[in-house]
Amino acid sequence: MSNQPPSPAPRLFRLFQILRLNSLAGRNPLTLSRWVVCWMMVGTVCGLFAGLYWSVLEVLTHTLREFAGASLLVVLPIAGFLVGSVIHVLGNPGEIALIVDNIHFRGGRLEPKRNPSMLLSSLISIAAGGSAGPEAPLVQVTGSFGTWVADRLKLSGEDLRSLSLAGMAAGFTALFGAPLGGAMFALEILHHQHVLEYYQALLPAIVASCASYLVFAAITHLGIAPTWHFPQYQINNIDDFLWAIGYGMIGAGVGWLFIGMFRACDRLFEHLALPIYWQTALAGLGLGVLAWLMPLTRYFGHEELNEVITTDLTVLTLVALACAKIAAIALTVTGGWRGGFIIPLFFTGACVGKAIALLIPGVNPALAMICTMAALNATVTRTPVSTTLLLAKLASASPFTPVLFASLIGFFLAPKNPLISAQLKSKAEALAEEY
Repeated sequence: MSNQPPSPAPRLFRLFQILRLNSLAGRNPLTLSRWVVCWMMVGTVCGLFAGLYWSVLEVLTHTLREFAGASLLVVLPIAGFLVGSVIHVLGNPGEIALIVDNIHFRGGRLEPKRNPSMLLSSLISIAAGGSAGPEAPLVQVTGSFGTWVADRLKLSGEDLRSLSLAGMAAGFTALFGAPLGGAMFALEILHHQHVLEYYQALLPAIVASCASYLVFAAITHLGIAPTWHFPQYQINNIDDFLWAIGYGMIGAGVGWLFIGMFRACDRLFEHLALPIYWQTALAGLGLGVLAWLMPLTRYFGHEELNEVITTDLTVLTLVALACAKIAAIALTVTGGWRGGFIIPLFFTGACVGKAIALLIPGVNPALAMICTMAALNATVTRTPVSTTLLLAKLASASPFTPVLFASLIGFFLAPKNPLISAQLKSKAEALAEEY
């Protein structure tokens, strides 16, 4: 038997070992304090990663944004081919449905082995101009870091799941700059029938989100002020809530249209059965055509949405832009490009809401846009509460009660079968698919 002492563990591993704990129930204040430090460390590391990811993404985007017009018919198919090649070589990183599946039925584990493929493919996808944002890659990587920490602490069950959810929340928060909204979104995206099941993860998610927000904001200077500069509105009378409900119904209708387009594109690519690199190249060609004809459909809408708010556009242009954006999001995600569709959906809702405000004289355009954005996203993602909290921060929507009304209408009018099928999948169905 060797007398050699074990090799020293990394400092981060040592600190996590010191913080090794088993359950939140019945802890004394010192034990709980150690857990809080652990959650803060998870959020801090996730915020550092998100800041680095965003910085690299900005450099790549600035370089590729120089291409415009007809050149996009070449640039975007090439970018698509590169995305598909990365996935072909490194493996399929999955999408948000896989994350939801893992949280529900696979012990809350998000495997870090998927991260290289997700990181490379998403950087190319987003920087080249796909209509999908960085929320999906950020959530995958930060959530898997939470799993890694839990493994180092030898945690299992709800403790492991809570740390994975804390990492996911930190990723959401870094992008949206809303700690409470990001924490709620990480739980609510699992769907309403599971939110209470994971209530123990709410405090870890909030603490990690706050730490991630501070670090990300310090690195990027984003998330401190509102992201989009909507004109302010005031609630004048009870009729504003009736308008909010009406906008919610319209947003829900657009959500149904989006889900239909998404599933049609998914069936098309499934029918073509192309190798992944040709599939992503074909999707890139479609995105190139849309971006050539309507440049505002390019990219995920983080900056482009402000142009919709401040530019004088006709009703016809706004409706055409919303339809083109729906097609662009569907092509991006079903075509194999990597990214999330939350901010692109907000962009689409803003176009529809502004068109409504132009058609009906006297209505408040800010209220119309924000309520339609909220309802559309709540219809597709089934996240009415967190959508309201996110928009309260992103759009400085105050008061946000009408936005909550619109979000709830979108949620209640959503299709019975959600776009993210794992939100309603039973454990038996998940196990059957696995085996």
